[in-house]
Amino acid sequence: MIIQKLHLINFKNHPEKTFEFSPQINCFVGNNGVGKTNVVDALHYLSVAKSFLGNTDINNIKSGEDFFTIEGEIYDGEKQNIIKIQMPKEAKKIIKKNDKSYDRLADHIGFLPSVIISPYDSNLISDSGESRRRFLDAMISQTDADYLFNLIQYQKTVQQRNALLKSFAKNRYFDAENLEIYNEPLIKFGTRIFEKRQQFTDSIVPLIQNYYEIISNGNEKVSVNYHSDLQEDSFENLLHHTSEKDRMLTYTSKGIHKDDLIFEMNGNSLKKIGSQGQQKSFLIALKLSQMNRIKELTGKTPVLLLDDIFDKLDDTRVSQLIELVNQEHFGQIFITDTNRERTEKVVKKINEESRIFEIEP
Repeated sequence: MIIQKLHLINFKNHPEKTFEFSPQINCFVGNNGVGKTNVVDALHYLSVAKSFLGNTDINNIKSGEDFFTIEGEIYDGEKQNIIKIQMPKEAKKIIKKNDKSYDRLADHIGFLPSVIISPYDSNLISDSGESRRRFLDAMISQTDADYLFNLIQYQKTVQQRNALLKSFAKNRYFDAENLEIYNEPLIKFGTRIFEKRQQFTDSIVPLIQNYYEIISNGNEKVSVNYHSDLQEDSFENLLHHTSEKDRMLTYTSKGIHKDDLIFEMNGNSLKKIGSQGQQKSFLIALKLSQMNRIKELTGKTPVLLLDDIFDKLDDTRVSQLIELVNQEHFGQIFITDTNRERTEKVVKKINEESRIFEIEP
């Protein structure tokens, strides 16, 4: 998959801008605050129709304007496609492929797979399990449309069940049979999600270990363990045993919405014992493993977005990383940096076709 052109209107701090890209390496250089990351975020929108920074769509409209538009020309190996995302301030977001609107956002996920490596990845180690669940769901959803459907249905059912539990508490009554209505879809969708998460995690652990060894040149053994309530008992039994507890808490206390990924080094918590360099190397290995699995499962080469990695890694590791992704034939790469000379030095060493774009305020 190759992004050939990007056109922005009123997206964040860019009133209007057009880029024509190299099929290999593209670099955005400029001072901090000029909007380099915003361009990468627009590319992320083309992939999954939302910001990787966690901003709501409406907050990405340029100040004082009524809408934003992101349009990309994408070559899929056979033909050119136009992906257009429009966000009016007073209406719903519209996503079109070749002038035809998608009925559901889920129908677009997976068309243009992408992986981003950014300073915000450290949140995967430091934050709660929710951020790691979102990451795991995003990884699998890009390769499995059924998974995304099951996930959406599960989340809706949890919300409905929780709303009913809160209603019971507010009105001071309890109807077990009414609550049971939501248990069947929770069990069906939740069990499917659990199985897919377990399979996917098992499949990437050897890849993470291999990439970590290459990137870090270290002797540490890293791993990822998947933790789920469904490893303890069947979902049906869990819901039965926690029914009274859920009634008291007014929310569903057990299920795959409580799952977590545990990152380990030499059998201990990576968060507790890993140095900053070891944690960075682990996160890059994790993202490269994600790219590998997406390519293997879909036959599509993901776009790689590298945001501000020079500030987090030394030049040698950055060169090693870019050489590695080229050797693996991961495809098109986008890089942001504040230092043009440094970027040119690294890119020239790779001897690949590249373009450097100066981003100015």
